[in-house]
Amino acid sequence: MTDHPKALHAWSGEFGDRYTERNAASADAVRGRARVWGEVFRRMDGDMPKSALEIGSNVGLNLRGIQALSSMELWSIEPNPAANKKLAADGVLPEERIFEGFGHAIPLADGAVDMAFTSGVLIHVDPSLLEQTLREIHRVAAKYVFCAEYFSPKAESIPYRGETDLLFKNDFGSLYMDMFPDLRLVDYGFFWRRTTVMDDSTWWLFRKG
Repeated sequence: MTDHPKALHAWSGEFGDRYTERNAASADAVRGRARVWGEVFRRMDGDMPKSALEIGSNVGLNLRGIQALSSMELWSIEPNPAANKKLAADGVLPEERIFEGFGHAIPLADGAVDMAFTSGVLIHVDPSLLEQTLREIHRVAAKYVFCAEYFSPKAESIPYRGETDLLFKNDFGSLYMDMFPDLRLVDYGFFWRRTTVMDDSTWWLFRKG
């Protein structure tokens, strides 16, 4: 999700609308995300974040899962207007905590939230804007950086729903660690679709400082 013309048009337009329609906030999907976040929160050893920003939230499956477990203050930045409208209409977040935009330009101050995270979003960032996006995520996070993404030991572009230049696998954990010496790896693992109702994903949790 970038300001690359094709990606901008795709995720903020009809392509993104269709993605939103496919990813309805069903009870099973929300339960799956609650399970996912339960695993992540157990790694935090009692040092839970009090606030979090999701970059690329779509209709907020992760946010809803977190809300089932925690009362932390949640924020979102998402490029698709239909998804943002759904997020507000369902009462997941108040409109003032929903930003319409992309991860390479987050309208929050340094360290504005305790945790900044992505789930299945870095894979859709054009390589020309990936470093800028990671820097923005790192900048706004005061304590934790988390991501769950498709893994590849090397950067590779994968056709996605008949389109090129919209999905890019990588070793995102190594990118974070190589770029930011202040990040300490807390843990990493794998989310299995059969138990999480989300795509098979490798995840990494980092503590800042």
